[in-house]
Amino acid sequence: MSIRHGLLALLERGPRHGSRLRTEFEARTGGAWPLGIGQVRTALARLERDGTVVREGVDEAGHVLYALTEAGRAELRAWFARPVEPASPPRDELAVKLALAVGAPCADVREVVEAQRRHVTQALHEHVRQRAEVLSGAPGGPERIARLLVLEQRICGAEAEVRWLDHCEARVLRLTRAAEAAE
Repeated sequence: MSIRHGLLALLERGPRHGSRLRTEFEARTGGAWPLGIGQVRTALARLERDGTVVREGVDEAGHVLYALTEAGRAELRAWFARPVEPASPPRDELAVKLALAVGAPCADVREVVEAQRRHVTQALHEHVRQRAEVLSGAPGGPERIARLLVLEQRICGAEAEVRWLDHCEARVLRLTRAAEAAE
């Protein structure tokens, strides 16, 4: 996802200034992608240059307000309609770490797996706690739903990582035993 499309999505709800866009972006994504105000300003300048947003005056505090143009709406609709392609090739530091730990004299793959499992399990518990907190709160609008979607993606990702780590541990154990039996 680009910051560009995130800002266009927020501007669809009406004119906003840069600081408000930054705050709303982080609130909607649950902090999954923190933005600096400089990133927002740069993105807004490019969006304006490309004709997808226009300046629409200033608010009472003197902040420049930006509004979506028809070209911006069209780009936003096209972005929502396009499936997300995974990065290619995917670069997963954990997969690389485990692959390099195999046969490394200073590493025990099972210890690497266990340390990662503890870390991911702790993160999983925190995500579940946060989800319960959001669900127990007062009914909310799009921000609440957006927060839940982000938390549930994190929960599913952590659960998948734990399953994969279990698989890795079992695979390493089987192969180690087979190698020892062959000796």
